[in-house]
Amino acid sequence: MPGAKERELRRRIGSVQSTKKITRAMELIAATRVVKAMQRANEAKPYATQVTSVIENLAAGGARVSHPLLREVENPKRVGIIAITSDRGLAGSYNAAVIKAAERQLDAARTAGSDYALILIGKKANDYFSFRNYRIDASYTGMTDTPTYEDAREVAGKVVDMFIGGELDRVELVYTEFVTMGTQRVTVRRYLPLATASEISEEGGGAGGALAEFEFEPSPSGVLESLLPRYMESRLFSAMLEASASEHANRQRAMKAATDNAEELITKLSREMNQARQAAITTEIMEIVGGAEALGSDDQKVVIQSIFENTEGAPA
Repeated sequence: MPGAKERELRRRIGSVQSTKKITRAMELIAATRVVKAMQRANEAKPYATQVTSVIENLAAGGARVSHPLLREVENPKRVGIIAITSDRGLAGSYNAAVIKAAERQLDAARTAGSDYALILIGKKANDYFSFRNYRIDASYTGMTDTPTYEDAREVAGKVVDMFIGGELDRVELVYTEFVTMGTQRVTVRRYLPLATASEISEEGGGAGGALAEFEFEPSPSGVLESLLPRYMESRLFSAMLEASASEHANRQRAMKAATDNAEELITKLSREMNQARQAAITTEIMEIVGGAEALGSDDQKVVIQSIFENTEGAPA
């Protein structure tokens, strides 16, 4: 019969093996989803590129417009922070890194004498700031795994209304930028006010050089005015897609590390169990031999013969 320590080690090995199956399955699921997220991000790039290209052409054509989204405030009284995290955990340091960056922006705004407004995308950010009694102006969940353009439009519409209504003077966007499968970095970018058309043109990102000879109806300024909100939506949508791909990539790495750790732990526990079994067998043999020697040579033969007869598979 196995000893108490051996039974405990067997239970622990079984538990770790069950956990390993779960983490391995989650790793494979995340690997599939990150590929799909990368494809969606790449498919959305032509639209953002085309919007930027049109703005470049408008800037080259001398378009000038006074739009509320271009309103610059020298000393902002209230700074909005859009933080994109995930709805689920088990993604390594993905959520913690974004939350820490958002909190730094929040502290910087308060240090400068400005109030703050939190617009949170993802349950993890909402849970963190709610638990610490921060004021949350808007929170969105259920859109981080596979974000859609309608999701980006909903969030962007809320932020635009707050900015145009004078509730916000500046908005910062905090998310995780997807670089490669092995590299993702937390990025903080100004979201509002938008750069002017000429500044967007200087930043590039459009489909080739600007063509000033294009004719725009009803006018370059009118087209630019209606295009700026679409440009905002596309920027937020691109950030949400990159954040989604980054989340799945981080989860894949975290689950792979958990699976590897489970394998190492199973190997370690198996060695401990074998050592415990060997120690128990050795102890039993020593007790039997010691008891037989204490009985004397004649009685020793009787005890040894009895042991063999009562052992399963012993010779007759």
